[in-house]
Amino acid sequence: MISKRHLLISLLLLFSILPLWAGCDTENTPSSLLTSISIPPQKGITLHGVIVDETNQPIEGVVVNDGLNFTQTDKRGMYFLKTDLSKSRFVSISIPAAFEIGSDEQIANGFYAPLSANEKVNRRDFILQKRKQTIDEFLYIAISDPQIKNEIQLERFRNETVSDLNETLSRYNDKETLAIVLGDMVFDQMNLFHPYKNALRQTSVKTFLHTIGNHDIDLSYNDFQNTADPSMGYGEKIYESHFGPTDYSVNMGKVHIITMKNLDYYQGKKYTERLTLPQLEWIKKDLSYIEPGTTVFINLHAPTSNKTGGNNNMKSTTLQLIEILKNYKVHVFAGHTHFYENAEVNPSFYEHNIGAACGAWWAGNVNRCGAPNGYLVTEVNGDNITWFYKATGKEAAYQFRIYKPGEFESQSEFIVANIWDWDNSYNVKWYEDGVLKGNMEQFSDEDQDYILMHGKAAGYKTNHLFRAIPSSNAKQVTIEVTNRFGKTFKNEVLL
Repeated sequence: MISKRHLLISLLLLFSILPLWAGCDTENTPSSLLTSISIPPQKGITLHGVIVDETNQPIEGVVVNDGLNFTQTDKRGMYFLKTDLSKSRFVSISIPAAFEIGSDEQIANGFYAPLSANEKVNRRDFILQKRKQTIDEFLYIAISDPQIKNEIQLERFRNETVSDLNETLSRYNDKETLAIVLGDMVFDQMNLFHPYKNALRQTSVKTFLHTIGNHDIDLSYNDFQNTADPSMGYGEKIYESHFGPTDYSVNMGKVHIITMKNLDYYQGKKYTERLTLPQLEWIKKDLSYIEPGTTVFINLHAPTSNKTGGNNNMKSTTLQLIEILKNYKVHVFAGHTHFYENAEVNPSFYEHNIGAACGAWWAGNVNRCGAPNGYLVTEVNGDNITWFYKATGKEAAYQFRIYKPGEFESQSEFIVANIWDWDNSYNVKWYEDGVLKGNMEQFSDEDQDYILMHGKAAGYKTNHLFRAIPSSNAKQVTIEVTNRFGKTFKNEVLL
């Protein structure tokens, strides 16, 4: 006869890869598996649980939140929260760097559990798997706006983005990889979340995090915060059933990673790009557990600090966000705009508004700014962060394109370079027949490749364009681009 002790050990081994709530749908609340651990009741507590490792040892100091309130586990691995179950839909834990970020068929999971207002006290337990060894080095892949609307676009995502990502990762000798998809996985078609996730399963990425985009919200509803009776439905509900809470944090290596919904959404695609005041408070509370000076990644759908593109930036609360983050080394990753723009807001706050995986909504192979369809590859080594943009279907060295004189219609006399990952640290030189002529002139205009793809000018002008006028007898022009990491890329054209 099997003893209770052996049965418990078997259950723990079975669930050692994922926390207890991995794969659970928000419609179903499974009963706790750690029934052998008794949690003493406390007055006013409506949410509690225990967090242990795969050997059933309690984990002290894990940060736990219900979307509004935060706490940490005690030496028994227990946590207690006075949760308003009419407002909180999930409990989530900020997985410590010493433990694996769980996944269910490559979708990040196991760091959250749905809550139920039908239970007077919600018990939600987690089992975490300890890393065999701590890591400082990993890849962080940022993908924005696959924005799949139909089977044709889904096939392009599989054959182009997914295929290219696998080829890129094959060059890194199985280095640990964490990916973030920055929203708009689908284009208002909630039924495409399942095939989208199936496409991700064709990659070699172990774990995908997700950010909600405006097109991932069910347009039949307001979002939760703007809904009087969420029991009748709310905009994020389908998204949450696939990916969990919209606001959460995890830790990997020396990096603290925060993901936030920055869309204030009303039924029928009416929305404002912003973080609400309660969300800013959430970030403050989350960071209160993080040592100042830590590298922090912030994942958003809409950017905060672009200088181009009109009204695509986050509204009203950007300065408050920057103030909250002032004591950390911050990289913001964002999408939404379908153009590429970097913003170094201050020495410790750098934003990457990267080009979309779908470019300009799968119309061709470029974004509105002329940046190719692609994704960002970020190499993390402790606190040292480097990156490059990987154009799908191109070599990693493809970091800019050249237009010969006459090819860029509004700049017919000039040779033009479009350098999508440009920031103020870049050096852009040009040579004529091997002789250095100096730095190219930066200017703002609408990219010619996008105009040709779109069929006409659309009005968006990018600032990562550079030009020079070659001599009438010049035979060859070489352009040399050096990025902030001292890496130089060269391209030459015959005139």
